Amino acid sequence: MSNEKLNIDDLLAESAKVAAEFDAAENKVEDWESNQADLQDRQALRRVSGLSTELQDISDAEYRQLRLEKVVLVGVWTEGTAQDAENSLKELAALAETAGSEVLDGLIQRRDKADPATFIGSGKVMELRQSVVNTGADTVVCDGELSPAQLRNLESKVKVKVVDRTALILDIFAQHAKSREGKAQVELAQMTYLLPRLRGWGDSLSRQSGGASGIGGRGPGETKIETDRRRINDKMAKLRREIKEMKTARDTKRQERRRHNIPSVAIAGYTNAGKSSLMNRLTDAGVLVENALFATLDPTVRKTTSSDGRIYTLSDTVGFVRHLPHQLIEAFKSTLEEVSGADLIVHVVDGSHPDPQEQIRAVREVITEIGGGEIAEIIAINKADIAPPEKLMQLLREEPNSFAFSARTGFGIDTLVAAIESALPRPKVEINTVIPFTRGDLVSAIHERGEIFSEEYLPQGTSIHALVDGSLAKVIENLK
Repeated sequence: MSNEKLNIDDLLAESAKVAAEFDAAENKVEDWESNQADLQDRQALRRVSGLSTELQDISDAEYRQLRLEKVVLVGVWTEGTAQDAENSLKELAALAETAGSEVLDGLIQRRDKADPATFIGSGKVMELRQSVVNTGADTVVCDGELSPAQLRNLESKVKVKVVDRTALILDIFAQHAKSREGKAQVELAQMTYLLPRLRGWGDSLSRQSGGASGIGGRGPGETKIETDRRRINDKMAKLRREIKEMKTARDTKRQERRRHNIPSVAIAGYTNAGKSSLMNRLTDAGVLVENALFATLDPTVRKTTSSDGRIYTLSDTVGFVRHLPHQLIEAFKSTLEEVSGADLIVHVVDGSHPDPQEQIRAVREVITEIGGGEIAEIIAINKADIAPPEKLMQLLREEPNSFAFSARTGFGIDTLVAAIESALPRPKVEINTVIPFTRGDLVSAIHERGEIFSEEYLPQGTSIHALVDGSLAKVIENLK
């Protein structure tokens, strides 16, 4: 009991110290994230409400395009508390706003499980339809992944486009992808999602075209939907080949780092938790920072040096979210391997979020799914300058290896860096030898990758006593 009281007293003292440092740092916030060209480019292109159109001629428009201008949100509360359901709908609203839409209304239906026909039940559908009419919305966004039948039934009843959570996330990814690999991964995920949900206007997908119609044409009796499925499957196969080729280059770089035993640190966490901001703080990487979900898709790897001179890499990765679509996990496997292959995971958490524990659980679930469950983890609680002190203390108490910091003010960065450096894998092979002056490259490698106890210059060479990794120790051993 006395130990527990002591720990609480320590936490309270730390809280007071934190508050004082927050107040001192409040007036010296640096504008270190401003004037980013990537951010300016992204903000230069926005959807303009009321200008989106659809072709009326069904011969010209077989498929309706995703429209996200004025939306109504709807969710099903099947488990947890009412606060959990509200948090989930707020997250959906943030996703919709990131996609460029205006959220007009939100509905939550309490059910034991989602209705297999309409997701929310026939009674709630009428209420949803009335809300769409009253607000003038053009799209309904559902908080969950809907089956093709649920999508069709809902659209036929509410008379507007219906989009589920997965399609919304895929749309955001499509907007934010910049690199060739990122665009290919998003396109593959979109097609995987679209394939079982092919729909057209009326009976257009069941039209037949008999006879041979030249190279690449439809076969005898092949319907429009069969043709579209074949073309999508061909395109998906091509994208998989391209991603596999691009993965080879990434694997080569990763293997080169492993060959030289360079420790790697992956910055992972929930979307919009502040991973890119932390990356910029630590390495001046210039990664795009935006107060939006999934602002960063393309991984960024930067080399940095510890205080004792050891080199290691930091990787900024795509953010996770609750119920991250499996299509995305599959498509972004090469990107997520930066996490699963790391020596240390810095798990960034948004301390100001209403339910940070749920974010931690969701991220750990995805990390385990990609094979990173056994990797050492540091919990880095960001936005400590605006987080409620009681929640901050609760997180620090519940997570044993956790540290509070603020990427905006710089508070706690030094402590976090020290924790990262102390958690890096350390060399284990002890050497005490003299290296000839002609092999200055080995001395440099020891400085970069090892821990030096003593170093002395002798007439015959450099006398050095240090800890190094196995591969470097073998090279030094072969000199004798």
